[in-house]
Amino acid sequence: MLGKSPNPDQKHLFMPDLVEFINPKHELCLLAEAIDWQQFETDLAEFYSNLGAPAKPIRLMVGLLILKQLYHLGDETVMAQWVSNPYFQYFCGESVFQWKFPCDPSDLVHFRHRIGEAGVEKILAASILLHGKKVLSEDISIDTTVQEKNITFPTDTKLAVKVIKKCQAIAKKEVLKLRQSYKFVVKDLLKKANSRSPKKAAERKKARKSIKTKAGVLVREVRRKLSAESLAKHDARLKVCEKVLNQKREDKNKIYALHELEVSCIAKGKAEKKYEFGSKVSLAVSQKSNVIVSVVNFKGNPNDNQTLEKTLEKQEKLTGVRAKNAYVDRGYKSRKIGETKVQAPTNGVGKTKTEKTKLRKNFRRRAGIEPIIGHTKSDFGMKRNYLKGEIGDAINAMLAASAFNFKSWMRKAVVKLFFVFEYLKQKSEQFRKYSKITPTLLNY
Repeated sequence: MLGKSPNPDQKHLFMPDLVEFINPKHELCLLAEAIDWQQFETDLAEFYSNLGAPAKPIRLMVGLLILKQLYHLGDETVMAQWVSNPYFQYFCGESVFQWKFPCDPSDLVHFRHRIGEAGVEKILAASILLHGKKVLSEDISIDTTVQEKNITFPTDTKLAVKVIKKCQAIAKKEVLKLRQSYKFVVKDLLKKANSRSPKKAAERKKARKSIKTKAGVLVREVRRKLSAESLAKHDARLKVCEKVLNQKREDKNKIYALHELEVSCIAKGKAEKKYEFGSKVSLAVSQKSNVIVSVVNFKGNPNDNQTLEKTLEKQEKLTGVRAKNAYVDRGYKSRKIGETKVQAPTNGVGKTKTEKTKLRKNFRRRAGIEPIIGHTKSDFGMKRNYLKGEIGDAINAMLAASAFNFKSWMRKAVVKLFFVFEYLKQKSEQFRKYSKITPTLLNY
């Protein structure tokens, strides 16, 4: 059942209202006043049932998701910050200061599952429309990046050890008596396999091969000893383990993590990091306002040209307006997709001097998407994704983009407020010179 937010107009008998001891000009207060919370209540109500106990208020849950990404926090740490920060509480719709957690940290997981990708799209759309209609008419820049998954760097030895642990867990759960669990043997072999001494190269190679062999022995023994009913339950896991042990270096669609099967290996040509393991994300940014207007997560490693169509469709869906021009780098090809003309750098053959100058200016502006991607990854949680599955990849990318847009609006709002106060201060000083009113009455 849909929950209700506390009434801000209702006074508390023994506790002061939050607005009485916080700064109303704080960036979070300005953002809380600018967001249309009622629109969230209307849009996300479809994900709630009419039965059961009342859920947590939508404003509280959406506010926690935004704060989590804005300040790059986790589900547990955002709760700790919420209890100690009155601005967090005001942003989430509280009228008086609270001393307890608003909900369990796991409720954020359930809320993300409840609203899914469609619900998070509403948050991203709100962060775009907050910047005004001017953003919608601008040309866009498009580029791709890698959103890394929270996994260790995959090696054959690491994956074989995880297969052994998975088989041991299945045997323990189904009460199977194994001939040998290899618990202590693998521990000793790992020390030899991880040795860095040049003199122990042959021993290191032998230990790695032995670990992989023992993993295969365990998989076959567990499959042989399981009953028909238990085998049907664990068959998918055992098939994954067998695929991990049988995959070769040149194979496609390899498995890099047992708990995240959709992870892909992506090479972006970086000197410091040759390979990244995660998913590819395509972003579209308005050229003048630097607002992220589209974010699409892709499974695998598609070519950049194959990501354009879905990126432009998402941009039109979120803003309601299709961009006329999209500027890309040399990894793409110039062409027209629907109403959008995709412009990639060329040698300028067949163009007038005026057209060349205009294109050169727009391509220089396109370079501004690179630092935006950097900030989105380092400041707002897109560098490493901790959410599970393909849906987790899409949700994390959109929430990070929403946080970037909200932070950009907050920065502009604070600067605008500063200039307004400076203007009023100058006017008040001029007024003091030509007025007989006591100066203390003019202080604010």
